[in-house]
Formats: sequence, C-alpha cells, structure tokens
Amino acid sequence: MWREAEKNGRFTGAPIDIADGFIHFSTAGQVRETAARHFAGQMDLLLVAIDGAKLGDALRCEVSRGGALFPHLYAELGLDAVLWVKPLPLGAGGHEFPALEGE
Repeated sequence: MWREAEKNGRFTGAPIDIADGFIHFSTAGQVRETAARHFAGQMDLLLVAIDGAKLGDALRCEVSRGGALFPHLYAELGLDAVLWVKPLPLGAGGHEFPALEGE
C-alpha cells in the first residue's frame, strides 16, 4: 500500500481506514501498543512519522472504544506531511522500534 502511495503522492488509507471513514494514526506514545494489539506477528511493516501541523482541521483527536484519545485523519494523507518512513522489523519479542520523539 505504501509503495502505491509513494507513486501517487498520497495515501488514501488501508481497507479498515476506508471502511471507518478516516485514516487511523497513533501518537509516539501509543504506537507500540497499537502495533502489539493490531499488528502482532506481521512482518514487512513500515513506521511513518507525520507532521500533524500540516494536516490542519482534517486531523482530529477522538475517543477510542477504550477511552483513549487517538488521532484520526479525515482526508487523504499528502506525502508532503511525511517526516520519515522506517522499516519496523519483527524480532523475537515483537516489533523493534527506533527511538521516537515524543515518547
């Protein structure tokens, strides 16, 4: 999906995003739990850092089913808002994250 977004200059979302009507994001402090809960055991994942200030009012923090606030993007993600993309390798104990700003 991400390679397609790079070709098109925008990310329209994964199937779950399209079904829900927004692109699901996690903050730096949430992403480890999100990966463990929703992507456990998945290989070939990418970690994409976003400059939220470039997304304007389309980025909203909303209460999840568990009560935590999660960022949701109600628009396509233009790649001009992407700060970096890094592989998220899977190790014996789960995904191995780089150091993240804001943790």
